[in-house]
Amino acid sequence: MKTIIFVFAFAALLALAAIAPADDGGLGTLAGTVTTAQGKPVPDASVTIQSADGKSPHATRTNAQGRFFFAELPHGLYDVRAYHAGVRSEWKHNVNVETGKQIEVSLKLTTKEGE
Repeated sequence: MKTIIFVFAFAALLALAAIAPADDGGLGTLAGTVTTAQGKPVPDASVTIQSADGKSPHATRTNAQGRFFFAELPHGLYDVRAYHAGVRSEWKHNVNVETGKQIEVSLKLTTKEGE
């Protein structure tokens, strides 16, 4: 009798596992556009992100339309900034990357390096 109950419970557990939604590991995307102070897109700008505690920096470059993408980021808070030809944006702090979503950020290059 105990064996039958165990087999039934095990089969029920397997059935639940089969229909449960898949866990994507809590990943999201951070994307955006880098523009000049005049609002024109900036191709080939360097975009850096780091977790809000200053760890795990990553960098990418913008495409011809000034767009950038950081895919499959663990959900959490990030700081992001752009740089190109001696001009940088301010840091955008605590950008919340949410599971299964693409978060958009606009970065404007306004500050000359060293200022």
